[in-house]
Amino acid sequence: MKRAGVVDLPLHGGSAPYWLVKRMKKLAHAIFGLMVEEYGVGGVIEKLADPLWFQSLSCVLAYDWHSSGTTTVVCGVLKSVIDPEEFGIGIAGGKGRASRNTLADIEDIGTKLRLSDTKIEELKYASRMAAKVDNTCIQDGYHLYHHSMVITEKGEWAVIQQGMNTGNRYARRYHWLSSAVRVSGYDEEPHQGIIGFLHPSVLNMTAKESRECRKVSVDLVRGRELKRVYKELESALTLRLKKGQRTLLNFDDHAIAPAPACESLPAVDARFKLPRHVNWDALRIAYENQPSDFEELLCIRGVGPATVRALALVAELIYGAKPSWRDPVKFSFAFGGKDGVPYPVDRQRMDEVSEILHGLMKEARLKSGLTSPAV
Repeated sequence: MKRAGVVDLPLHGGSAPYWLVKRMKKLAHAIFGLMVEEYGVGGVIEKLADPLWFQSLSCVLAYDWHSSGTTTVVCGVLKSVIDPEEFGIGIAGGKGRASRNTLADIEDIGTKLRLSDTKIEELKYASRMAAKVDNTCIQDGYHLYHHSMVITEKGEWAVIQQGMNTGNRYARRYHWLSSAVRVSGYDEEPHQGIIGFLHPSVLNMTAKESRECRKVSVDLVRGRELKRVYKELESALTLRLKKGQRTLLNFDDHAIAPAPACESLPAVDARFKLPRHVNWDALRIAYENQPSDFEELLCIRGVGPATVRALALVAELIYGAKPSWRDPVKFSFAFGGKDGVPYPVDRQRMDEVSEILHGLMKEARLKSGLTSPAV
């Protein structure tokens, strides 16, 4: 049965208290030690790529049940306690500045896990493409500020990244898994799940329903004359809606905010918004490179949200190849939560469970002939 629902992630400021982070680290180390023993490294990244399981993990670690910090703090805790040489798993990237170090982290983890140079380059490509798709192909108003990549000793990976919308003060989290991407590719429904508020209209070029629109978009940039695309885009920009409706450019960006943030705003369909600026230099390079498919088009430097949106809307308005406007967003306390919701963190019980799990992990490792380092 397919699981679906909505989890809202309001943007919360501040930081996790030291006493809680210390306990989160100890408990997380024990949990993942047991999980590697039980499920192997492949099973662990499958769990992390499941949005609902990740949400539950945050609750078990007593951090929070739905704030934006659920992603950033939990991933930071995991990165600090999961040693690649101990677990066979490493975590690259993180929040803000740490996310910009992802490629260097991948190099370091790849060396520790003895991955080939070819595999390391594949991981770097996967990291870049996951970020590009969520920033460019899913135009939901959330800008990425957190990117974590979980890498196994077998070269498998999961990506957990999060974007924020400063207008409505909410976040949205995107989960990826390498085994799923091998089947679907990067450009057609590659996610294990996306959680956040559901919006009425989101340009989703990764949807199966957008397949023909992706194809036409590639055909447009591969065409003989770039002037034709420019002319057709200009024609689209001058189209008018029915009498009494707004033009394509007369659109309020806040209209795509979720209901709680925009109840007072007029209902305007995001499908009627065209970008004011298109990177024609990027399109010229695309024409010169002649991309064979949409993924190759995305790889071209400068092909961003405005370019993809322009091509998609020309494909729909001029050629009838409609993209999907269905929001892909989809979809629990053990010790309490840091804000006292639903009740204050039970520190003693959290410490006791950590000790029990560490004891079990030590016993399991002794049986397998391994040693368990102290934490």
